[in-house]
Amino acid sequence: MLLYSPSSLLLPILFSVLLLPRALPSPQKPETRSDGFQSDTVSEGERTAVGSSPHLNPLKSPLAPGLFVFGDSTVDCGTNNFLGTLARADLLPYGRDFDTHEPTGRFCNGRIPVDYIALHLGLPFVPAFLGQSGSVKDMSQGVNYASAGAGVLFSSGSDLGQHISLTQQIQQAMDTFQQFVLSMGEEAANDMISKSVFYFSIGSNDYIHYYLPNVSRVQSLFLPWEFNQLLAATIKQELKNLYNANVRRVVVMGMAPLGCTPHYLWKYNSQDGHCVEEINDMVIEFNFAMRYVIDELRWELPDAKVTFCDVFEGSMDILRNYRHYGFETVTDACCGLGRYGDNAWSGLHVDVCYPLNLRDMVP
Repeated sequence: MLLYSPSSLLLPILFSVLLLPRALPSPQKPETRSDGFQSDTVSEGERTAVGSSPHLNPLKSPLAPGLFVFGDSTVDCGTNNFLGTLARADLLPYGRDFDTHEPTGRFCNGRIPVDYIALHLGLPFVPAFLGQSGSVKDMSQGVNYASAGAGVLFSSGSDLGQHISLTQQIQQAMDTFQQFVLSMGEEAANDMISKSVFYFSIGSNDYIHYYLPNVSRVQSLFLPWEFNQLLAATIKQELKNLYNANVRRVVVMGMAPLGCTPHYLWKYNSQDGHCVEEINDMVIEFNFAMRYVIDELRWELPDAKVTFCDVFEGSMDILRNYRHYGFETVTDACCGLGRYGDNAWSGLHVDVCYPLNLRDMVP
């Protein structure tokens, strides 16, 4: 399958080499493109400032009280603006198609996946943990702890500078929960936490900035399958830690086809644009390990709703059926594979989430 040319790789992707969704612009009024697809837009009256968002139906109650996000540059909405790191997205052209047409720290030209999830839930865009005042009011409808360059393992991404690792993000969430308890009482706080949605998108940097470059000779210690087992076991433990803090609704995103990114096509000298199967095989193994973890958690935590979304399959479906998603080509993409948020929400085009999609997770 012909994919990308290395010349399409932008600087931030050289840092993180992540398959980021290229969000559609948010013009003043809905537009219908020449291919017949309507842009995902809202009216000017529904538009609000950075840090908030238009609702799909402002008069309808949110489907969940809050959205809490953990991960890397795929979902970072501004954390790294406050860190000493090369992984930054606070300058144009980042954000040129965002609601404000200004860079916000999102590693995207527009909205990121969790922005669309927030819209579907009827919630505002959730703020970055390091970018809000720390008041319960600011955090009451969710917090985004994600940090570009972060990995499941603490050392992953350290070559880029400062970042907030997964374990640190979980600790920040625990601090947030404690503030909720102190402000609204234990019963109300636990109820809000248990009904909120928690979204994970992490793992790519453990390969990009740790395993593949063989930092500390890690490849001599772990075969790819063993490394994936380490990542999956670590994520599983963090999910159980959150469960012990009354988290009950969790969405875990799998790893995208890293072997199809322009950086690795160039590095592995792919003359015809074919994906690097050696890398994609590792990704498939990671996703398989995570699916198994989700199955285990369904038995171990029967009152929790935990689902896994296979971004690899979702991304490949976009490549195979790109016109179905409103794209004219998949050979000239500048920095990503397009949106997959609608598939994660409802399985509109392909079922990527197991055992249930996000729409089925909330009332």
